[in-house]
Order: sequence, then C-alpha cells, then structure tokens
Amino acid sequence: MPLSDDQFSAIVDGLVSDAALSVRRLSPDDAPEIVALNDSAYPAVPITSVDALRELLGLADVAAAIERDCTIVGFVVTFGDGADYESENYRFFSARGVDSRYVDRIVIAESERGSGLGAALYRLVFEVARLEGRAEVTCEVNLDPPNPGSLAFHERLGFVSVGTQATKGGAVTVSLLAAPVDALGAP
Repeated sequence: MPLSDDQFSAIVDGLVSDAALSVRRLSPDDAPEIVALNDSAYPAVPITSVDALRELLGLADVAAAIERDCTIVGFVVTFGDGADYESENYRFFSARGVDSRYVDRIVIAESERGSGLGAALYRLVFEVARLEGRAEVTCEVNLDPPNPGSLAFHERLGFVSVGTQATKGGAVTVSLLAAPVDALGAP
C-alpha cells in the first residue's frame, strides 16, 4: 500500500530542526531541478539525463527532497520489493528474499555534507520501512571507484556488507549493504 500524504507528513514532521529547511516528496516534474545535483555526485551516483531521472522518479514509490530556502539541497530515491525496476543492485536485493526498502540513490549538495541531512533522509527511509513492516533497508556503495566516505557514513548508520558485485559491465564494483529496520531510531 503506497505511503499516504498524511503518513509522509507525520514522518517528516520534526525531521529537520533548521527553520530554513523543509522536506517534501519528489515527483517526475522535479527531474530538471535535481539533475545537476545528481550529476555533481558522480561517480558515487551515475550521470543521469533529465528524461532518465524523470523516469526513475516515476518508478520510485518513495522519493523525497530536503530544501533550504526553497532550493533542493539533498534527495533520496527508494523502492520497495516488487517494483518494476531493472537495476542490477535492486535485483540482487530482491533475489535475497528479505523484504526490504532499497535506496537507489541519496545525494546531498557538497555545501551541505556533514550537516546531518543525509542522516535525516535515512531516518525518513527507515521510518517508511518500519511503517511498511519491512525487515531491512538496503543500498550499495562503490568500492571501485572507491567511496570511503560513503562507506564510513553507512557503517555509522548500522549498514553491513552482504555481498559485492561488478556492475555497469564491470566498470564499477559495489558493496551491497543492508541494515535492520530498527538500526536507526524514529525521527
């Protein structure tokens, strides 16, 4: 059952304490606004065209942005089990048979990194997973090209590696990470 607007509002209420920040749902119409932010995080996330990002947002069942003074400074795109999504990493987690909420990408503007916005978006994801009765939250982080900062961040949130795989025709190797849904406290 999709997350209702009331459920989403209840989760994001109090998620960020800075009055200049707000959290809202993303829609496919937001793709032009977030494409530059997405691409600035390369190679941690793939360069993605506006049309491909619009399609991704249309497929995602939960996608949210953090705005500072009406400018998106971070976002997360997630999928529950059973989505019609062809990502190699999503398929890995689906094949494990553990009911999970998959984080396809999370991006924070470089100027905002270290400010707690990534953790705030993850609190949202974990709370959605809890409401849905899922067992875990999953994601992947690049090993090659290396992304040690993201690996350390995810370890602090309670993620552990459940495997590795080469993706994008062998151009990228990722650590496949999972955290129990109760790894983070409710917002």
